[in-house]
Amino acid sequence: MNMTSPPGRDAVQALVPETPVSPENRLTIAAAPNWASRVKAEFSDIFGTAHLWRLVWTLSVFDIQQRYRGSILGPFWLTLSTGVMIGAMGFIYAGLFHEDVQTYLPFLSLSLILWNLLSAFTAEGSTCFLQSEPMIRAMRMPLSMHAARVVVRNILVFAHNIVVIVVVFAIMHRMPGPDSLMIIPGFALWIVDAFAISLLLGVFCARFRDIPPIVGSIMQIAFFVTPIIWSPAILEHRGIGTVLITYNPFAALLEIIRGPLLGSPLHLSTWVVALGYSSVLIMAAGLIFSIARPRIAYWV
Repeated sequence: MNMTSPPGRDAVQALVPETPVSPENRLTIAAAPNWASRVKAEFSDIFGTAHLWRLVWTLSVFDIQQRYRGSILGPFWLTLSTGVMIGAMGFIYAGLFHEDVQTYLPFLSLSLILWNLLSAFTAEGSTCFLQSEPMIRAMRMPLSMHAARVVVRNILVFAHNIVVIVVVFAIMHRMPGPDSLMIIPGFALWIVDAFAISLLLGVFCARFRDIPPIVGSIMQIAFFVTPIIWSPAILEHRGIGTVLITYNPFAALLEIIRGPLLGSPLHLSTWVVALGYSSVLIMAAGLIFSIARPRIAYWV
């Protein structure tokens, strides 16, 4: 029996000419990428999210529509419930804390609505990758886009609650002064921090599924030790006030927005504390996300 031997490698290469591979289409497999490549991939991911800002906006609006589908008032149900809660708590706690209602109600409305935004950033940011599991597994997209989606979605919900602040300020005849323009850099810092906390907690919660309840418990405790329903002036001359106000990152972040709107003098130390905590948060989020970014798709 005559058997024909298979053609050799040289014969195959002669029959099938090589196709040149361009550098951008060449696949490089490395066992352990160095820090430079990790940081480069991280920034590429974030810049890719910025490039897809229209998609982030569309997905955020879609999330709100899905959440309130079939509802008559939609997100304004949250606005209505927030307004009722502020109206009920304002008169009760003003009497308990011996505060003037005309001063306390604007303070309480700002504090509660800003805290709801901060709490939503933290709670939903911790599950940003887990909730986007089908999309992460189905298509190749920047992972930081899911954190940006949480930020934009909650800002849109916060915009509905601004109505409550406007109504309370109008009823109590409180008009913000020129210093209220300082909320612009303050809110910009909030957006950066919200994006960073979503990346940081999103990675940890994707790896360890028992982290979200812990985050919720910490935020609940922080609500009571942060000047939200009580004024910082109550503990101004007490030793515990130094701990609960000066070393509380939530107090500083709230004050850089609440202070200018209430006409309170905003000390430089408040901005220094807020920027200090924000810098630590941003660096921690960048470090953790650069390390864990290639593994998130396997964890979810």
